[in-house]
Amino acid sequence: MERTIGAGRVDQVAFLVEDLPTAVQRWSALYRDDEWRVYTYDPANVPNLTYRGEPGRFALRLALAGSGPQVELIQPLAGPSIYHDWIDRHGYGFHHFGFFVPSLTGAVAEFEAAGHATIQSGSGYGLDGDGGFAYFDFEDTYGIHLEVIEVPARRRPSERLP
Repeated sequence: MERTIGAGRVDQVAFLVEDLPTAVQRWSALYRDDEWRVYTYDPANVPNLTYRGEPGRFALRLALAGSGPQVELIQPLAGPSIYHDWIDRHGYGFHHFGFFVPSLTGAVAEFEAAGHATIQSGSGYGLDGDGGFAYFDFEDTYGIHLEVIEVPARRRPSERLP
């Protein structure tokens, strides 16, 4: 099979959850990691959101732990999003693999040149206005979405869970 995109190794495994504090508690026991970093993504702190080619108005709360691969737990909060779309079709559970990339723009160009449209994206969530993500629909091919992530140099402080 000819390789048409260069996603590389899997850096992140992501799951959609109904209740983030409960999910973090459960995953902490399984994953043996209590070092969860929690963030809210919404138009106020991720200035450049898109959803299916239009400006995005969604909100979510996520928790990150570990590395090699990192586990991401996502609780959708509001607005139309690929997370709500997925839950409507498949329910909660595994959602996507993520790949850390040096350039979000370059990775998006590579995926789009191979015929994969960006279905959701966001950028500017790092303290310095850097950091970004973009999702691509590979549901027909692999039964999942794929995400490319340009990790910001500095993040805002982690939020606390109740």
